[in-house]
Amino acid sequence: MKTRRLTMAQALVALLRQQHVERDGTTHPFFEGVWGIFGHGNVAGIGQALQQHPDFRYYQARNEQAMVHAAAAFAKTHNRLRAFACTSSIGPGATNMVTAAAGATINRLPVLLLPGDIFARRNVAPVLQQLEGPWSHDVSVNDCLKPVSRYWDRINRPDQLPSALLAAMRVLTSPAETGAVTLALPQDVQAEAWDYPASLFEPRTWRIPRPLADRTALREAVAWIRTAASPLIIAGGGVIYSEATDALVWFASHTGIPVCETQAGKGSLPFDHPQNLGAIGVTGTSAANRTAREADVVLAIGTRLSDFTTASRTAFRHPGARFVAVNVADFDASKHAALPLVADARMTLEELAEALSGHRVSDDYASRIAGRRAEWDAEIERLLSTRHGPPLSQTEVIGVVNAFCRPPDVVVCAAGSLPGDLHKLWRTRDPKGYHLEYGYSCMGYEIAGGLGVKMAAPERDVYVMVGDGSYLMMSAEIVTAIQEGFKLTIVLLDNHGFSSIKGLSQSLGSEGFGTEYRVRNPKTGRLDGAVLPIDFVANAASLGARAIRAVTRDDLQQALEESRREDRVTAIVVETDLDHRVPGYESWWDVPVAEVSDMESVRQARSVYEQAVLRERPY
Repeated sequence: MKTRRLTMAQALVALLRQQHVERDGTTHPFFEGVWGIFGHGNVAGIGQALQQHPDFRYYQARNEQAMVHAAAAFAKTHNRLRAFACTSSIGPGATNMVTAAAGATINRLPVLLLPGDIFARRNVAPVLQQLEGPWSHDVSVNDCLKPVSRYWDRINRPDQLPSALLAAMRVLTSPAETGAVTLALPQDVQAEAWDYPASLFEPRTWRIPRPLADRTALREAVAWIRTAASPLIIAGGGVIYSEATDALVWFASHTGIPVCETQAGKGSLPFDHPQNLGAIGVTGTSAANRTAREADVVLAIGTRLSDFTTASRTAFRHPGARFVAVNVADFDASKHAALPLVADARMTLEELAEALSGHRVSDDYASRIAGRRAEWDAEIERLLSTRHGPPLSQTEVIGVVNAFCRPPDVVVCAAGSLPGDLHKLWRTRDPKGYHLEYGYSCMGYEIAGGLGVKMAAPERDVYVMVGDGSYLMMSAEIVTAIQEGFKLTIVLLDNHGFSSIKGLSQSLGSEGFGTEYRVRNPKTGRLDGAVLPIDFVANAASLGARAIRAVTRDDLQQALEESRREDRVTAIVVETDLDHRVPGYESWWDVPVAEVSDMESVRQARSVYEQAVLRERPY
């Protein structure tokens, strides 16, 4: 048997280069390259191995969390058919990846984590950055990645690599199981050599299946839909990942069944499609939430039915409401006592369309849907036409940017009050035009995520909308975007604090405590002094971006036009009103309120809470 004598790290890089995926007859490499920051835990291992393969590109991040965010955004843009590996040194480099790994796993996005680890041999322990456990020598900080990984392994011998990597690839390429995968790499083992079988390094293709639903369950679902008086479709991220948007357009158009969208599913239908009621749930539209309230059959496609989607299980009020769940993961397909169709979204929509040929909702129901759409369109126009300030309202900024964007352009966001407003107001024209990380709602995702989107789709203009809170947490990947020549337009909304949490705090009777960016007041001892004097324009410029301050709507419009002509990162800083928000529409979110308090505002909020929680559906 022919062999190749390689270090474990050299073998790992050689194997990553040979992994391919295939779906619908199209085959391409799975890994785009490797993100990394080198330290003593990987510089002589993976770092040396990557030197030997310049065609397998290495990208230099500024923060380990950010590089995993960028990798997840890249995978999402490619519908989970392509991915990055991310390497780090041991210790803080590895644990910096935990937050973003959780986000990738929650959002079901493939990312391969390759953190350095402590020595497999123990005679030199404790090594720098080693966490010593008096209860075991076989523990390291990389164990923190276990609960946020879909597969986790530690390679203690070079001959363990092939089986571990094949197991990792099975998970990474599984639509049902994918997420963050961790292979912890002890720094001494990375440099150890072994005679690997030469056949191991031949190209390997992983086929992405399109499973069909159980025949009996499918027939039952068809019967439920045929007899439904007020059916409703919830389009989740699985519709887009399965490339089922055309199938959904055909199905909704021919049956007349209205569609509402989750954050991950927004863009499943064009915003102006007659059956599109927009966002559902806590951040939903009046049209979607009113229709959900009376729905008797809910067809949930590619969604995990989180609390935001179901308004903490209060959105569906019909006493006989039944759920049909189409999902590749049986775990998600069985939620809410649903009739599970464990299957591919596109294939199932095509089969449902054929089985329901000629079926349409009643004229009365169709008329109600059209009326609610018209009412919501009028409400959007009212919100976007309202003038405020300066400072501008967040609604105005969204309206100006949305109107400026072209159909292929992508808006990227993740946390704060922006996602809720974007979910309601952003008018999507393209299935990939709306990129929100809202499974984990991770502050700091925005700029790194925007970079990942741009790397996956360099032909599209990417607009990163980020609040000042998220920007301050993680803005350094501006430097990486400039280093690699990727253009981003960053619209930074400076409202001097945390608008979303301030509004939530006020609704719970807590008066917005601790949510504004202010200096400590020596008279009160609290953070209620003057507004912090942060110059975001100077900050972005110092990182290499073209930085512009916009005060008025005309300023913002002009800045956007200037950014379109730029070939590098542009940061547009807009001051917005912290207290001006888009209202909620017939929805509720379960956030517990203190049961006892000396504050009258809290006691009143608790009274409202106790009544609202009674509407939650038991399952």
